Amino acid sequence: MAEEHKRRKRYSGKYPKHFDEKYKELHPEQYAGIIEHRIKKGATPAGMHISIMVDECLEHLEIIPGDQGLDCTLGYGGHTRHMLEKLEGKGHIYGLDVDAIEIEKTKERLSKLGYGQDIFTAIHTNFRNIDKVAEEYGKFDFVLADLGVSSMQIDNPERGFSYKANGPLDLRLDPTKGIPASEYLKTLSKWDIEHILSENSDEPYASEIAKTIDSYQKSGMTIDTTSLLYKIIDKSLPHDSDSRRKDLINKTAARVFQAIRIEVNQEFEVLYEFMDKLPTVLKPGGRAVILTFHSGEDRIVKKSFKEMKNLGIYSDVARNVIRPTSEECHRNPRAKSTKLRWAIKSCKE
Repeated sequence: MAEEHKRRKRYSGKYPKHFDEKYKELHPEQYAGIIEHRIKKGATPAGMHISIMVDECLEHLEIIPGDQGLDCTLGYGGHTRHMLEKLEGKGHIYGLDVDAIEIEKTKERLSKLGYGQDIFTAIHTNFRNIDKVAEEYGKFDFVLADLGVSSMQIDNPERGFSYKANGPLDLRLDPTKGIPASEYLKTLSKWDIEHILSENSDEPYASEIAKTIDSYQKSGMTIDTTSLLYKIIDKSLPHDSDSRRKDLINKTAARVFQAIRIEVNQEFEVLYEFMDKLPTVLKPGGRAVILTFHSGEDRIVKKSFKEMKNLGIYSDVARNVIRPTSEECHRNPRAKSTKLRWAIKSCKE
């Protein structure tokens, strides 16, 4: 039976302004030329994710046909697709994702490219559970973890990850579990908020922002939208006539949203647990690559790799962080903060 034709949502003006109106960008496989044009202009099309440092990841993972691999953060499936190509139809890759919404989309996307259950398995779970995955499917020749938030999550206002569009202040990576950021903020004292902003994002205006958030909440208001949180950040910062103030607000907002997101999803706790378990799921000589996007994550990865190298658990680790090329950063501005580190499991069990 032919698939039922659905009319796209109409919008006013020449170009769609809202996320759910961007029918071409939300279905990039149908509009490859338009998507490529936007990417060349240095923009990430809405609803999709451009994989970062693919060549560098593949170089250090050294995938060969027949390998069994693990992508701990499946996301849009870009890295996974390139790794599947390296298998040449032999072996298997397991892809984990905590996002119940996006994992089904990616599973379908990869299936349409010819990667069925014989070579690829998608698993809805947090990557802190890699030990349970290995218990069920066996250890891995290679493991990749891209710790960045997917562009699909950032761009969708309903997920509440960005200050750039109004939406519910949610920030959960898995919207089926836990409580949204709007409810979580209610449980925090002024000191708690200041501590979170300082520790998670090195926010220089942590005290001022925490004071304003606390004042709003004590007055009985719920900070339930991204726009309201942005307004609070604006109100908390120095008011002067500096023409660069807008840039200051946006950069501060990016840090604040990041800090709260990290706390809502317990991202540091999850990463510590993942790093402890990582060598236990690798085969002798197995390789791991981790992409981080802010200093807090990178410190955790760097320290873990160094300590386990000194203990003989890893035979070798990256001595220096690897950064994306200037060409890649121009093509994909979201790559600019990326840091890559790698490790090789010792052949001695």
